[in-house]
Amino acid sequence: MLNIGSLVLGLIAWILPVVNLMRDEKHDHKNWVVLSIMSISACAISLCFQIFNSYYLVKIEDWTALLDTMGAVVFVAAVLLVITILLNAITLIVYRDRTAK
Repeated sequence: MLNIGSLVLGLIAWILPVVNLMRDEKHDHKNWVVLSIMSISACAISLCFQIFNSYYLVKIEDWTALLDTMGAVVFVAAVLLVITILLNAITLIVYRDRTAK
């Protein structure tokens, strides 16, 4: 269940800034910060779920599962973090001038 939760939260972390960027120009953009914080929070919780899953595998001493999956988990976690940061940085760049006016 932790892997499914991590996947769903990772997708949410990517979808929120994309939705934020694709909103109509005529809308008021006051809540873009809230959506960015939610995106970063979803990313953090997703990564936390992966840490919990790794801890669970250590606790039950399933060393083969750890050896088989850790390389992919590290790669996917890094990709999730980098893309989430990039999407939220783009959102910041786009909306900081619009809300300042």
